[in-house]
Amino acid sequence: MFYRQMGRIPHKRHTTFKKSDGTLFREQVMGTKGFSGTQSILYHHYMPTEVARTELIGKYVPEYEEQESLKHRHLFTDQIEKKGNALSAREYLLGNDDLLIGTINITEPMKSFYRNGDGDEMLYIHYGTGKIETMFGTLTYRPGDYVIIPIGTIYRVIPDNEQLTKVLLVESFSQITTPRRYRNEYGQLLEHSPFCERDIRGPETLETYDQKGEHEVITKTRGYLHSHILNHHPLDVEGWDGYLYPWVFNIEDFEPITGRVHQPPPVHQTFEGHNFVVCSFVPRLYDYHPEAIPAPYYHSNVNSDELLYYVEGNFMSRKGIREGSITLHPSGIPHGPHPGKTEASIGKKETLELAVMIDTFRPLKLVKKAKLIEDEKYMYTWIE
Repeated sequence: MFYRQMGRIPHKRHTTFKKSDGTLFREQVMGTKGFSGTQSILYHHYMPTEVARTELIGKYVPEYEEQESLKHRHLFTDQIEKKGNALSAREYLLGNDDLLIGTINITEPMKSFYRNGDGDEMLYIHYGTGKIETMFGTLTYRPGDYVIIPIGTIYRVIPDNEQLTKVLLVESFSQITTPRRYRNEYGQLLEHSPFCERDIRGPETLETYDQKGEHEVITKTRGYLHSHILNHHPLDVEGWDGYLYPWVFNIEDFEPITGRVHQPPPVHQTFEGHNFVVCSFVPRLYDYHPEAIPAPYYHSNVNSDELLYYVEGNFMSRKGIREGSITLHPSGIPHGPHPGKTEASIGKKETLELAVMIDTFRPLKLVKKAKLIEDEKYMYTWIE
């Protein structure tokens, strides 16, 4: 990301920065890859290491199904009844050693704070509005927002008026970034990128709490959840600067790349992590060659699994899909348009579909509980 500063900071790093009573603000360097990755420096009213007590809550890693015959999968996430806050309502559906994927039905604010010590998080807001309070400041969210929260960030999600916020969740065990091929050697997004820095929102306000008293931070790391009780408010940052902070990109700001014939999925790429990419399918004009077939060709993902989360619109290559559906087309077997969809696409001028795609370069495993919302007949829907 690009450089950003909020609040008050000293002129030079690693120098004295005093409060009005003469005591020091506590400097915290927060970075990735040791001291060679992106980092920010935060200035706290209290020591971030000051913990009154700790407790092990329990394991969070989901249980996966045993290996079955290789097949395409279809999940109806609108059938998930689990609701609650942004941590308790997480329902993991798929995963591997690189990431976890699931949904959250948020109906209440988080009382405790939370940080993921295992990796970055991506929250795609399907619907709902609210705010996310973080140690770097407060972000507001609305439908279509991708919210990227870096590893180690303390935050909590507060939906507006306790209305339902539905989220597609990715927990990544690596840093989530913009695609490397869209950045120059200085990190700036290039002219052919489908979005630029103007489209990215950082924290909007920095709310500083100089308060004593017990506050819980639930920390996720090493496959477990841990409770840490602080003697002060965790959002006690007076100011910060750097390149590491939470940020938001709305899918409506993704400018689709089109061509005379069907363009491959990499033109839709929006983010990447270790061994996976995230793509955005947005309303766009179809191919303009006079004999073009807008529907995708049948193809084999020889080295990757393809997951699609359907947000809204009529996805032009599929039947039986509805909002909130997740399809998984695993590597090893081909997939493509349902019968009749190729012919029906010819001559069409545009599509109004909206979907999020996640391609993983290691196989995804289905969580056992996900079978309760599975369309068992999906594998056989290509039979004419």
